[in-house]
Amino acid sequence: MIAKRMGMITIGQSPRTDLVPEIQEILGPEMEVMEAGALDGLSHEEVKRFYPRKGDIVLCTRMADGTEVVVGRRHIIPRVQHCVNVLTERGAEVLLFLCTGRFPEFSTEKLFIEPQKIVDHMMAALLSGKERVGMLVPLASQTEQARKKYGRLKGEVIIRAASPYGRPEELRTAGRELKAANPSLIVMHCMGYSEAMRRTLREITGKPIVLARSLVARVVKELLS
Repeated sequence: MIAKRMGMITIGQSPRTDLVPEIQEILGPEMEVMEAGALDGLSHEEVKRFYPRKGDIVLCTRMADGTEVVVGRRHIIPRVQHCVNVLTERGAEVLLFLCTGRFPEFSTEKLFIEPQKIVDHMMAALLSGKERVGMLVPLASQTEQARKKYGRLKGEVIIRAASPYGRPEELRTAGRELKAANPSLIVMHCMGYSEAMRRTLREITGKPIVLARSLVARVVKELLS
């Protein structure tokens, strides 16, 4: 499939100046990118009604001013569908979801690329035996959910939390804990983690690092070339 117009959807606010440029660098200048966000047009006060409650699947994302916000998935699902509709109307030929979380299927006739499926199939391939893999997720509240999800796979997953939108020391602390656990490699399981964060984690741990955003971008590049 050859496409020249891609719509990118964040569960936070667009434009994602911290994320999209790194993906676009891999895709190449010939790809026109349009963005939409599930929280576009909302103030911090308005977003409070989307805060997670007990039993909600928790998501971590970014506001336009760079601040972190935590929301419940059930609030975001219909707003992502709206983004799908808007970008389709604007002429997007393919849609890339900028989140590695698991979501229900969205209604669209366009190719809808879900990073969760790309990253998780890679995890399944890596955990084929006695491998020990480290994983970084944004929130401590997400670690138990991740353990249940990956506990069904062979091998061992060591999970630590550090927000891509938080203090740099969070990442360094998580990195030291992962180094002590001595995994064979580490997966940064959130599209918010950057190339600079990967370098920091690699310097601390000395381990190979799989960065979700660059992995997904390279798969998309292969698919659309």
